[in-house]
Amino acid sequence: MTRDERNGAGLGTVKEDWRRTTRALGIWWRIAPQWLVAITVNAALTACGPYATIWLSARLIDELAGARDPSRLVFWAVLTLGVTAVVSLATAASLHWKNREDGANIWWASSRLYMDTMMGTDYPDVDDQRTYDLFSTILQNRNFNGWGLDRIPELLTDAMTAVFRIIGGIGLTVGLFLTPMPEGSPLRFLGTPWCGALFCVLLLTIVAASAACASGAERVWLRHADDGKLGNRIFNTYAPMPNEAGRAMDMRMYAQQERAVAPLLLSVDDTYGVRSSMARDARGPMGLFGAGSRALTMTLEGAAYLFVCAKAWAGAFGVGAVTQYVGAITNCFAGVASLLTVAAEARANAAFLVPTFQFLDTPHRMYQGSLTTEKRTDREYDVEFRDVSFRYPGSQAWALRHVNLRFRIGRRLAVVGENGSGKTTFIKLLCRLYDPTEGEILLNGIDIRKYRYDQYLDLFSVVFQDFHLLAQPLGRNVAAGERGDADRARDCLKKAGFGDRLATLPKGLDTPLYRDLDPEGVEVSGGEAQKIALARAIYKDAPFVVLDEPTAALDPVAEAEVYEGFDRIVEDRTAVYISHRLSSCRFCDEIAVFDHGSIVQFGTHDELVADESGTYHRLWQAQAQYYVERHVDNRRDGGRPAS
Repeated sequence: MTRDERNGAGLGTVKEDWRRTTRALGIWWRIAPQWLVAITVNAALTACGPYATIWLSARLIDELAGARDPSRLVFWAVLTLGVTAVVSLATAASLHWKNREDGANIWWASSRLYMDTMMGTDYPDVDDQRTYDLFSTILQNRNFNGWGLDRIPELLTDAMTAVFRIIGGIGLTVGLFLTPMPEGSPLRFLGTPWCGALFCVLLLTIVAASAACASGAERVWLRHADDGKLGNRIFNTYAPMPNEAGRAMDMRMYAQQERAVAPLLLSVDDTYGVRSSMARDARGPMGLFGAGSRALTMTLEGAAYLFVCAKAWAGAFGVGAVTQYVGAITNCFAGVASLLTVAAEARANAAFLVPTFQFLDTPHRMYQGSLTTEKRTDREYDVEFRDVSFRYPGSQAWALRHVNLRFRIGRRLAVVGENGSGKTTFIKLLCRLYDPTEGEILLNGIDIRKYRYDQYLDLFSVVFQDFHLLAQPLGRNVAAGERGDADRARDCLKKAGFGDRLATLPKGLDTPLYRDLDPEGVEVSGGEAQKIALARAIYKDAPFVVLDEPTAALDPVAEAEVYEGFDRIVEDRTAVYISHRLSSCRFCDEIAVFDHGSIVQFGTHDELVADESGTYHRLWQAQAQYYVERHVDNRRDGGRPAS
């Protein structure tokens, strides 16, 4: 992908731009069909409504300039008022419909499309920084000037309005060229076909020049696309920081608002301020192009008045027709100018669609499987790693190498090792977030890649180390959804050690967490949040429970409660417990020791501690020495916790 394609700067060929734009239109037809119908109706009424008034007004003026029959005057006046009222009401109703569809569908539809794409993308691609960079580019284009997929609705609305204006204008202007000139008139040549054709060519030339000026102004604006997106990125990142509760202490202790945040925010003024290059171009070439476009539009109106009035003066038609033809011509060619401008903007926007389509077209490399996982009430699921090796995409280093391990059903397995030893990678493969590079993982003797992906994921409840809770009621967080079993949620919270805190919450399970959406939300501590995440894992009731440092944020007392209640929490499930604290592994049945991507030891705590030459013994002694030193420090400090 080129720099221009990444940032949406630069034009492709006409064919490429047309293909991208029509594909974007197809996407909108798929995700918001009712909105497309609404804008079509509104565009037709908005564009053609004035023509009805123009035609009726011309008839009224003809009557005033002619026979002045009172009954005819009343007829045309009443008809004009009635049609204008009906068209105005219909236009207002269609605008209300369009605005309703805009609010309900446009922003949400595109956001939902991106969200569904991200959720449906293979985890290896989601975990790839390039995917987030691509998505960030889409959002930056969107925030800068609405470029990309979100610009299509605006362009389509303008294009359809222009088309209807052209159609209506042609319908009311045909008579101008078909009406014969009076015999003997010195301006009889104005009624000849070649003169009419020449007049149309002149108007089209003026329109094309006006549209070219408008397009030139747009191209000048595009020069600042990169700066604008960077400015938006800085603003969106740093402007909210002083208001974020989690940053309040750092912001004050290190005066970050004044020393770090403010200078960056002020630098945005170099992008959008009155002294910026963007402002200079607005006053210079962009303004000149805009003025030129407006001047040419006025020239078009002048040429229309001159041609129509000349034919009327020669006696070809009356004063009412002058009103009709001038109004129709100016509206028609304004529609042509608008359509040409839309075409130029669509070409400019097409380049910004490139990252959007690259994101939407992210290939699905992971086989989704077709076999149904067996529903077993006894949780008898046998999982085996058979000579599994893995390296991350783009890396030559092996994260796991020749791992062989079989889970004993209903047992507790601790996975330990130093940072970078392969523990997290092992869990990612177990949960099939990644597929092995070599070897295979078997579920009840069948390669897990053959099972339906969603059903295989349902076999696991995982508390990740960097888990997240939602700013929603506590019960929804535990049930991971809008509806859940309240009694079951309370029981899971009690098992996770959150029972006492639950009893103090004003609304029980209906208590909102955090204050993002509700001013009465409850701010929970890191340890409390970890207990809620643990309750969520219990609530899912999956046959496998994976706990990644589940007590990292707990105080020693709460940690001891989790250890003591571990069997009650896990029950008859097969449990995988990842921890850096080896003292917490003693309640597990078996321990797998990872080192440099391989399992170097396997056994019970007592067996591994007894092997003085093993990695586990070395790690245990290092941690035991720390605990002893800390205990001595506590005694020297008069029983106070050592710092």
